[in-house]
Amino acid sequence: MDRVRAAVSAQESRSGWRQSRWYETSRDDSGRRAAQQALAGEPSVIIIAGGDGTVRAVAEVVHGSGTPVALLPGGTGNLLARNLGLPLSDVDAAVRIAFGGAIRPVDVGEAEMEDEAGFRSRQVFMVMAGIGLDAQMAENTSALEKRHLGWFAYMRPIAQSILGNKLFHLKYRVDEGRARAAHAHTIIVGNCGTLTGNMLLLPAAVVDDGLLDVVMLRPKRRIGWARIGTRLMVQGVAHRSRFGRSMLYLAPEMKTLAYAQGRRFDVRFEVPHGVQLDGDTFGSVLAARITVRPVALQECTAEVVRPAAVPSDRRTAAGGGPGIGRRPNG
Repeated sequence: MDRVRAAVSAQESRSGWRQSRWYETSRDDSGRRAAQQALAGEPSVIIIAGGDGTVRAVAEVVHGSGTPVALLPGGTGNLLARNLGLPLSDVDAAVRIAFGGAIRPVDVGEAEMEDEAGFRSRQVFMVMAGIGLDAQMAENTSALEKRHLGWFAYMRPIAQSILGNKLFHLKYRVDEGRARAAHAHTIIVGNCGTLTGNMLLLPAAVVDDGLLDVVMLRPKRRIGWARIGTRLMVQGVAHRSRFGRSMLYLAPEMKTLAYAQGRRFDVRFEVPHGVQLDGDTFGSVLAARITVRPVALQECTAEVVRPAAVPSDRRTAAGGGPGIGRRPNG
């Protein structure tokens, strides 16, 4: 935090902004309450210092408000920052983008979940919603492990899930298509496609296309997991160049990876299954409806990809967990 405060202070002085306000998260609040406090002051920009879970909690409050957010990655995966091409370990560069970057509207995913008792809840996500292996990773990895081991903390639950390789039965529908039945080990519904290690899980996913990308992992044998891992790594490398991306379209389909794309994904299970949203667990669900809110959140980025939604001279600085500042002098 000393580095963060120093970087924010330097940008305040350089850009002529007034002193920022700081709001800390806590054990019983991953960022939602702090974001509400920040948003109440009509900020010009909110810097989110934390991982994907903190970003998700803040986005739940801020999306639709028109207030831009900037990311200062400080989590295990930082998948949203990776997919947006933001600096992951350069505090000064991340803060510099918050003070003077372009504004890019991005999509927000929403999951309406129903448990076995019929209770329904609604949550947003920015990166991915996962059922199966993805949820087991989030549920069975402690904060202490993630703090000390980083992404490698997920290796134990990954290995356990792969060795067990238990498929579950589900019924699903994409948009207004017909209902289908399937068996799968893992289901991912994503707004972004790239994972840690530059593995590309959802090649067609674009953060602002107004669509959700779905993939079902359904290896019948353990050797299928080796093929899946190889394909994801190859996709990650190929996606870096125009030639590689064109070759991806020519690559043969794999029965172990089934893809779909749409604005709504409905799913129901025979027995409840755990679900995770951006690394946060939300218990077991019997059914879910996952939809997308197109370009509902304004995001500060390093490159000009769209006309700025908020003039740069109208924004003020913020830092820490979510934060807010006063308007610049003059």
